Amino acid sequence: MITPIISQEIQALMRPNEADHVLVVLWLHGRSANTKRAYLSDVDRLFAHIDNKPLAGMTLADLQSFADSLTGEASTRGRTIAAVKSLLSFGQRIGMLKFNVGAALQKPKSRDTLADRILDEPTVQRLLAVAEGRDHAILRVLYAAGLRVSEAASLRWSDVHDADDGGAFLIVFGKGGKTRSVRVSAATAAVIRAERGDAHDEAPVFRGRAGEPLTASSLWRIVRRAARAAGITRAVSPHCLRHAHASHALDRGALLTVVRDTLGHSSIAVTDRYVHARPGDSSSLSLAV
Repeated sequence: MITPIISQEIQALMRPNEADHVLVVLWLHGRSANTKRAYLSDVDRLFAHIDNKPLAGMTLADLQSFADSLTGEASTRGRTIAAVKSLLSFGQRIGMLKFNVGAALQKPKSRDTLADRILDEPTVQRLLAVAEGRDHAILRVLYAAGLRVSEAASLRWSDVHDADDGGAFLIVFGKGGKTRSVRVSAATAAVIRAERGDAHDEAPVFRGRAGEPLTASSLWRIVRRAARAAGITRAVSPHCLRHAHASHALDRGALLTVVRDTLGHSSIAVTDRYVHARPGDSSSLSLAV
């Protein structure tokens, strides 16, 4: 019986079919808390739709019916379907499911909105200019290092290492449990070091008034507050600064492979999207009309 050693969150997903319960537990192992919450919600919706039918007995028609029942933006529906397809693929791969009926299910196509989410350099500079102290350091790290918000929130002083030129290396524990080293300039390193004070090595780099680690939600609020102060009316998130890093670095001649490794992308194809997401570029500008 595995119930005593699993989280209450997963226990809440207990199904009459114990094999499916075990499969979900194995599938979620090692994933972040946020990913677990999102995936559990997706799988819960699937089980509710098929009335707790065992996954081994689920048909493609059942899965298509579930996909058709989803509402909302195509990107949201696509994420739910991707989670279900991942579970079914995992089940077949470890031998708990004989067939993967999800292999034939297509995700809904959605418009690529990446270009809409890239801030231009003057806008980023406005954001950096209005923020001071800790908030400025947070915005600068999100942009200069291209960190995900969860990566910035989990940064500790033991992860900050001096470079010979006055810059710094940030040791980042990223998505998928992968660790990477991100080099930042001397100017950015100085902004980061100014926040340390007498903090010990395992203290968070970005702290609240009582010295507590700032959460990802706290960093979201700081970015939004800076956007309002800068008079930016469009929606701005921490990830917008990561998008801006990728786009601006490529514009300035950085190699795709360097940007990929700095941002911790899973493949060069992910980084390559930024090459094609430049709203100010067009071959029509080269024409004499």
